[in-house]
Amino acid sequence: MALCRAPAGAPHPGGTIAISKQRDIDMKLIGSHASPFVRKARIVLAEKRIEYDFVVDNPNDPASRVPDFNPLGKVPVLVTDDGATIYDSSVIVEYLDTVSPVGRLIPEPGRQRIQVKRWEALADGVMDAAVLCVQESRRPAKEQSRAWIERQATKVSQGLRAASHELGERGWCAGDSYTLADIALGCALGYLSFRFADLDWRAQYPNLKRHAAKLFRRPPFEATEPRDPPAA
Repeated sequence: MALCRAPAGAPHPGGTIAISKQRDIDMKLIGSHASPFVRKARIVLAEKRIEYDFVVDNPNDPASRVPDFNPLGKVPVLVTDDGATIYDSSVIVEYLDTVSPVGRLIPEPGRQRIQVKRWEALADGVMDAAVLCVQESRRPAKEQSRAWIERQATKVSQGLRAASHELGERGWCAGDSYTLADIALGCALGYLSFRFADLDWRAQYPNLKRHAAKLFRRPPFEATEPRDPPAA
């Protein structure tokens, strides 16, 4: 399967920690430019018009400070203005939706809220499987488990099929407006385009192609297009 091939543009091991700081802002988001989960949090921050500093840190770097903020050593991590740390992405975006009244992305408790969170779970599952496939494909060839990669590839395929079926011909994933459901799906599709350009989900699922094109034109999506760090 195309998803099982070693992804293009794999970053070199190691790297440095850089802090993007243009003003005195207390809220910080720790993460990388390539992570779809970090991208989800960054898009929500932009949509909610919340100012923050983006601290770029690759958790795979031996010198990474991510474990100082998240004992699981994963990104994204949100550091609030009072020094509290919040992780993972689903918890971060739910918190952010309560911080600013601008453009609620998660409905109040009820049936539609469950629908939005269900979409997020589906998209996160696709992203998680794709990331695991990338990580496994970067191991030495003799140590790779083809069965493991195939298992993750199957999850991605099944997730895309379910997303296409659920979306149908509707304009938005959940309800009649843009929500976290659309952000999560857009991040999943963007990551597949980034890491697995030869996985032609657009041809297989025209409704996902149309939806992705609409999402990718939004400024927060354009500003957070995934990329690898420059080669050392």
